[in-house]
Formats: sequence, structure tokens, C-alpha cells
Amino acid sequence: MEERIIDANTSIEDIFDKSIRPESLDEYVGQDKIKHNLKVFIEAAKMRDEPLDHVLLYGPPGLGKTTLAHIIANELGSNLKTATGPAIEKSGDLAAILSTLEPGDVLFIDEIHRIPSFVEEILYSAMEDFTINVVIGTEGKSRSIKIDLPPFTLVGATTRAGDLTGPLRDRFGIISKLKYYENEELMEIVKRTSRVLGVPIEDDAAMELASRSRGTPRIANRLFKRVRDFALVDGDGVITLDITKRALGRLKVDQDGLDETDHQLLRGIIEKFNGGPVGIESIASVIGEEVTTIEDVYEPFLLQNGYIKRTPRGRIVTDKGYKHLGLNPKGGTLVQVELDMGEEK
Repeated sequence: MEERIIDANTSIEDIFDKSIRPESLDEYVGQDKIKHNLKVFIEAAKMRDEPLDHVLLYGPPGLGKTTLAHIIANELGSNLKTATGPAIEKSGDLAAILSTLEPGDVLFIDEIHRIPSFVEEILYSAMEDFTINVVIGTEGKSRSIKIDLPPFTLVGATTRAGDLTGPLRDRFGIISKLKYYENEELMEIVKRTSRVLGVPIEDDAAMELASRSRGTPRIANRLFKRVRDFALVDGDGVITLDITKRALGRLKVDQDGLDETDHQLLRGIIEKFNGGPVGIESIASVIGEEVTTIEDVYEPFLLQNGYIKRTPRGRIVTDKGYKHLGLNPKGGTLVQVELDMGEEK
């Protein structure tokens, strides 16, 4: 998949740039209901001198699940151990991680839905009773050993909560869904990033950048850093509205935050399938992407904002999707719409 400037998945740049990550719930912008509830749960756990209940965070990529995991550890005054679901391939991988935990530690597992089912079963006793059963020895002479674990808190993150098994989901005491951010919240995040990085930005430029960030802080921060480059090279280092518009135009991010890939997906449905309905597999073949990539990366924002609609028969481009491309939703194929528009002119 070609890297997109507005891709909400983590990039190498995001991994290494930790300077703009808030460290406490008070610094964290947005997700107010989740934030306020976590404050209560964390404070209560500290007052009881007990580990915090296991936490499941789910929602589209880039909304702050990893940041919240770090903040939970900071607020508890605990160490944070991290792992990812795809990296835990065998029971021994998970047992090795669990055996390194100290009392009160927070274990963060990203993409927890991708842990294999036979490995996941080890988590059940670890989460409920703080024990694991490890099988040692060769076949025919193997035996199970029970290992006690220190009390710990598991924070799981996923973009696909529906892929979690019922037994695993039920073992989380705190389950929170992260939502897309409002433009005002993203503007506040952009201005905070501006202060942290020491790059001045005008208020109208911050709002313009926020409005094109697809409701996602990770995208807002990534766009900020790219617009900062244009401000440094083409201006005096101050991010103005004019520089922001020109920079985002050159990055091919339109006024609603859609890029060339979004346009390709919408046009593909219109051109090849008369606007839909069409199955996700057919869309994937037309634009040359994996089904899971479309479902996890491209679709959530387009669905949330009404550019496409999901029906039992497949995906449909809505009137809003047509109009965003400058097309007549009452037309047939793209060619017919263009002819109609030409005749009107």
C-alpha cells in the first residue's frame, strides 16, 4: 500500500516522535467521557491499593489508544510493558512477556484481536487469577506447571472490536470506544503541538489544518509537521492560513480531508459499478488494495461522514460522495455525468 499523508496508521515518524504525546489525563485533549471515567477508576484503584481493572480501548486508528495506555501507566505510577498481537505467535511468547511483569505493571497489547486463539486462552487465567499454566517437557513426558503472576493491568487496543472473542472481551472490566474528534478539539491539539515544537501557527491556520485532519489527532500532527516544512522554506517559519492552504493543496488533501486514494475509491465505485451497491472484494480488486486495508483504513471516515453507505448488498456512493467529486448523483456512469455537465455549460 502506498504511504498516505492522511493515513491514520502508525508510521516510523510517529513511532520516534514522542515529544508531542501528552503524559497525563489533564493534558489529553478530547474523549472527555472516557477521560473523566478513567480518572475515577484510577483514583479508586490507588485508594484501594489494587491494580486497575483490565482496560479495552477500541476505535479507528490514530485516535489516541496508545497514548491513553501510556497515560494510564503514568497516572498509576507504574511501569509500562508493550507488545503487539501479531508478534505473539506462540504460547511461549505470551508466557515470556507475562513472566517479566512486576507488581502493578501495565501491559499494553496493541492489535490484541490478532492474537491466535490458542494463545489467547493463556490470557484468561492471567487476567482473572494472575496465574498461567505452562507445559514443559517433550511429547509423552510433558507436564503442566502453574506459575503465579504479580497483580497487573492489561490494556488492550484494537480497531476491530468485533473480531474479539466473547471470553476475552468479557474479561475486561473497563471497555471504552474512542470517537472521531471535533474540529475544535483538533485545533486545540494542533496549537498544543505548535507550542511543544516551538513553531508558531495562526488560529485560522490551525482551524484549517484541523478541518482537513479527518477527525484524527495523528493525522493532524502529521499534517502540521509537513505544513511546518512549507512555512520554513516558503515563508518566515510562521504557519499562516495562506501557507497552510497552499501546502495542503500540494499534498493533495482536499478541503474535507480526502486525498487521491479516497477519490479513487469513490470514482471506482461510480465508474465501474454505477455507484453501487458493490461488494468489498470487487472494490478491492478495482483499486488494488487488500479488503482489510479498505475496511480498516479507508472506509471508516468515508462511512462516518456519509460519502458512502454500507447496505446488505454492498457499498453505495451517496449523493454527498457524488457532489464532493463535482458529479451529478442523478446521472448514471461517470462518463454520462460528465456529458450532462458539459451540456449544462
